Amino acid sequence: MTGRILVVDDIEANVRLLQAKLEAEYYEVLTAGDGVSALATAAAETPDIVLLDVMMPGMDGFQVCRRLKEAAETRHIPVVLVTALDGRADRITGLEAGADDFLTKPIDDVLLFARVKSLTRMKLVIDELRQREASGRRIGVIAGAASRLGGAGGRVLVVDDQERQAQRIAAELAVEHRPVAESDPEKALLTARGPVDLVIVNVMARGFDGLRFAAQLRSEETTRHLPLLGVVDPDDRARLVKALDIGINDILTRPIDPQELSARVRSQVRAKRYTDFLRNNLDYSLELAVTDQLTGLHNRRYMTGQLGALVNRAVRGGDPVAALMIDIDHFKKINDNFGHDVGDVVLREFAVRLASNVRAIDLPCRHGGEEFVVIMPDTGLADAHHVAERIRRHVAGSPFRVPQTAEPLTVTISIGVAATTGPGDSAEGLLKRADEALYAAKAAGRNMVIASAA
Repeated sequence: MTGRILVVDDIEANVRLLQAKLEAEYYEVLTAGDGVSALATAAAETPDIVLLDVMMPGMDGFQVCRRLKEAAETRHIPVVLVTALDGRADRITGLEAGADDFLTKPIDDVLLFARVKSLTRMKLVIDELRQREASGRRIGVIAGAASRLGGAGGRVLVVDDQERQAQRIAAELAVEHRPVAESDPEKALLTARGPVDLVIVNVMARGFDGLRFAAQLRSEETTRHLPLLGVVDPDDRARLVKALDIGINDILTRPIDPQELSARVRSQVRAKRYTDFLRNNLDYSLELAVTDQLTGLHNRRYMTGQLGALVNRAVRGGDPVAALMIDIDHFKKINDNFGHDVGDVVLREFAVRLASNVRAIDLPCRHGGEEFVVIMPDTGLADAHHVAERIRRHVAGSPFRVPQTAEPLTVTISIGVAATTGPGDSAEGLLKRADEALYAAKAAGRNMVIASAA
């Protein structure tokens, strides 16, 4: 996995050394020699990772990191602080500024590439979600994002068979979060499938394989995107690298520093809220793309795709498919006499009655205006006609109560019914026959069901 990396250092030799190492592994490298140019390059080029030296004149690495994380166009870019310092205070300052990790000079090449690979993988996921959300905004199915990225604190699952360590972690996190400790990996896996914002796993656990547990979380659909924070021994370099390689997002070394724990957990929960926000917006955009916003039924686009697949299956010898084409009688008079607001109420009420009178496998859709379609898999013409008659009676037999009118409105519908008949059928032909039957019902006086003869 390659990517674009911005290397920021005021010492030219350090820049060239890192650049040579990264380019040898086929990464594209951008460079900057000070904080101001680093901010400009990051905004213009949107790299996958920023490797940022801490000790720079003027604007130091902490300030640059903070500015990157405050700007909307760069806050999603992972930042790794590179420093000759290995002090606790500097780590905490960096984490509070938004840094995703640290590398200490002289840089260990194995740790460098493990961390770069892990963060690049995370950045690719975020980029894809951002691009899809942006596409949704451009076509108008996502409005301006007004929702919060979640409140303070999160639900944190601590998976550790060392009881004292697990309790210390839970007690520290309880000030801000809602921690749950679990020593049994099987029970922990069940808990992780619920509403969890972060899993902290002791990679050095004695009673179970922490790396295998993390790998299992990554392999399951329900837990694949959960952020993982691994507790490791700093001297166990091989296990630390393996943890990053299998998808653990962040590392906490023993002995655990309470402030560093809080800062890393806060960072991971914040990242989880951001990706959840993007995914929820994407899910919402997909729902809007196939749903009629007024009635809540599926729209014509979705119906067309589903009908095509069902008819193709039917003409290859599968079960028949029926279609009901439905029109609300004299709907224009309702709009003209009472206004479009009343017309919308009638459409919504009719959609409820329609959906409640078909099977779960049937597909009620708004075809456009006052016209609706029901696609009925595994249904012949006679059964479809029976269902259509039931819908007609239900609508005509119970007036629509509309708050804006003094009296309930009597509403009737006309329905045309058609079903697949053989190998020569097509989705277009089925809908055309149903539409012709609908017009026959309207010509015959409305408030009736007519089935296609073909």
